[in-house]
Amino acid sequence: MKKLVSSFLVGLFLSVPAVVNAQVAITAVPFLQIEPDSRAAGMGNTGVAIADNAAAYFWNPAGLAFQEDYNQASITHSNWLANFNVSDLFYDNVVGRFHIPGIGNIGTHLTYLNMGEQVVTDETGPEPISRFNSYEVAFGASYGYKFTDKLAGGTSLRLIYSSLASGTSISAQKVNPGSSVALDLALLYKTDPFLVGGRDARFSFGTNLSNIGPGIQYTDNAQKDPLPTLLRFGWAFDLNLDDQGVNRITFANDISKVMARTELETGGGDTTSVASGPIKALFNSWGSYNRLDGNNLVEVGLMQQFMIGAGLEYWYADQFALRGGYYFEDPQNGDREYITFGAGIRYNIIGVDFSYIKTLETDHPLANTLRFSLLIDF
Repeated sequence: MKKLVSSFLVGLFLSVPAVVNAQVAITAVPFLQIEPDSRAAGMGNTGVAIADNAAAYFWNPAGLAFQEDYNQASITHSNWLANFNVSDLFYDNVVGRFHIPGIGNIGTHLTYLNMGEQVVTDETGPEPISRFNSYEVAFGASYGYKFTDKLAGGTSLRLIYSSLASGTSISAQKVNPGSSVALDLALLYKTDPFLVGGRDARFSFGTNLSNIGPGIQYTDNAQKDPLPTLLRFGWAFDLNLDDQGVNRITFANDISKVMARTELETGGGDTTSVASGPIKALFNSWGSYNRLDGNNLVEVGLMQQFMIGAGLEYWYADQFALRGGYYFEDPQNGDREYITFGAGIRYNIIGVDFSYIKTLETDHPLANTLRFSLLIDF
């Protein structure tokens, strides 16, 4: 039987931040959960209640509705999982946002994760039998519309293509590219400005249910792996630190949960995972579930399934920003915990952001991850 060497396994199972335990095990194409902009990534992965740039398609497409002053394009690049020192493992995202008078704001995005060249060997030794490239790509469009001056709704639709080991065979099953389509539904509410200590302030609240769609099938059997459907909700508080608004600070908090579910079924001495359909999973993923940890069953409670991000951002004269944040997942549900740092510069129509991840665990795959984003307003 042919087998894939370790480099492919690393690319397949460690290709996104949900590296360690549960979330990788229950969804396909987890690259859709990689944050596409350095700004929000520097704020502890918070953005559902901010969503005020072109990357709103990811955090909250309803945020597009409030962006009427100018158009914007952005590109983000990251050498993914830098600790592995794999030069051909990288992530790119390109996004554009455009205002159409009388219609609203639309956005387009292209996301690409390259996992490099993989080698197929047999059980007799390291000599390669064949080689192939692994990559995943998503292309989509978004729309935001104002219901009132304070409340907006939004949606995104994306096409997904995943080529992990195309042309190979595993356990007598031919591996094919997988494809699917996904839908996002979102809301964003912003209060009127109000005074706090004589300074202008504003609250905003947002929610986004992303990547609703049919599962992806890689082999010619009937089993499909679910999409990483994610429920995200949170708030943001924006406060001017002076009368002119030259110094401004934002606090944000996002809470998210994967709305996919696989049930472990035991028969004939074997344990298999059977995925729920995308609509059914929205309802039956609110309880605890069991997952395999080696040969042991581990119960993951509902509260353990929530992922929490918190961040802050300081702006000076809308030209220079400093950012920081904290992100946490339960050890039984992903086990990511890290602090983030970031900064941004705006000059004329150009903006540059970067973010950095400092993991709290040594030798973590996400350690020292850098992201850079370039923005152009026009």
